[in-house]
Amino acid sequence: MFVLELTYTGGSERADELMDAHLTWLNTWYEKGVFLASGRKDPRDGGVILAVGDDREQIERIAADDPFTTGGVCEYRITEFIATRTVPELAPYRQQPRS
Repeated sequence: MFVLELTYTGGSERADELMDAHLTWLNTWYEKGVFLASGRKDPRDGGVILAVGDDREQIERIAADDPFTTGGVCEYRITEFIATRTVPELAPYRQQPRS
């Protein structure tokens, strides 16, 4: 599982200009089952996405295709973690620790 943290580099006003394209991009990955949750940070200096994927490279490619990234208004910090405990609704995403 991955936490994708977006930090605006071009200010929230520039991000607002690309918001519709960003939301379309988000919806694509929700429909494919890769994104589980997302939203703005508070204070609004970026956002957070919770994602599942085959490997880090896949998630990095997805982040690189975000209109916020291609538009030069954000940077991503991607953190991989092993989800050994979840609420019941996320049980299908539970993982076993690596040896």
